[in-house]
Amino acid sequence: MAEAFPIWVIIIDYLMGVVMWTLIGRFAMRIFLPEDSSFFFMRFFVKSTDPLLKVFAPITPGFLVHALIPIYVAWFFFMIRFYLMPWLLGYSVMGMLSFPLESEFAHQISKLVGLLMN
Repeated sequence: MAEAFPIWVIIIDYLMGVVMWTLIGRFAMRIFLPEDSSFFFMRFFVKSTDPLLKVFAPITPGFLVHALIPIYVAWFFFMIRFYLMPWLLGYSVMGMLSFPLESEFAHQISKLVGLLMN
């Protein structure tokens, strides 16, 4: 499926997908660990997403609970990837698992499961 898109679209989608999933990872890790945890992955998520959260600070509502801010910002990336990019490229909204990054990931998991089942 990823072959149907121009390479620059795939690159932009992969970058935005990585950012979106990193923000979701930070939110998920925050459920179990404090933000100042010394755990390597938590430090990575905080350090890599803090600059992005600062960029989105002007449009982040003040009433939002601090722990929810990463998932709020990830929602913007999801909306851009799911609605804005296809619209700008002249496609209709494509549906679940239509993103090149997630589609490739799902395809690889499917191949792995197929190998394990044989």
